[in-house]
Amino acid sequence: MGKDITFHLNRSYCKACGICVALCPVCALEKDSEGRPRMKPDSPCIGCKQCEYRCPDFAIRIGG
Repeated sequence: MGKDITFHLNRSYCKACGICVALCPVCALEKDSEGRPRMKPDSPCIGCKQCEYRCPDFAIRIGG
């Protein structure tokens, strides 16, 4: 992940639908043991915010 890019998940909003993981153009996200998204170690995140824009629960925030 870019050193200036942060991924924040509001776990109380997330329903673990997987849309963000499926739509990430660089496969930077993976599901945790509860099915919720997290950044992969050494993630190739480019900060495009597709996960944030497509989240139906408004549970993801990408900062930079």
